[in-house]
Amino acid sequence: MKYSSLPGFDIDETNKIIESGTIDELIILPLSIGANCSNWKVAQDLCLKLVDHQDDRVSSNALLGLAYVARNHRKLEKYLVKAAMINSKRRHTKYLWRIEDAIEDINQFMNWKIGVRD
Repeated sequence: MKYSSLPGFDIDETNKIIESGTIDELIILPLSIGANCSNWKVAQDLCLKLVDHQDDRVSSNALLGLAYVARNHRKLEKYLVKAAMINSKRRHTKYLWRIEDAIEDINQFMNWKIGVRD
């Protein structure tokens, strides 16, 4: 696999991908938005929407997109993101490693302890 930087999408491109994009575009979209969007709330809301996607690759990348938002903006709405984190961990097994990494990153950048046992 060859590394390439994440593409940037404007709002029109984003909406087009959500409505009729290929699975490959949907897999990349939450990562790109999480990493590149200057508006944390828009990025968070898009990633939260994609967390419920039927394809596990899209939904696990959506949680990773939330981790990018946490890293870049240090802002997320805990009451919304917490539910997504917990539900994703319960729902997925194939990409559990990615979900756990994203949860760890979100906890670190937001100074949260969701899913951590003391």
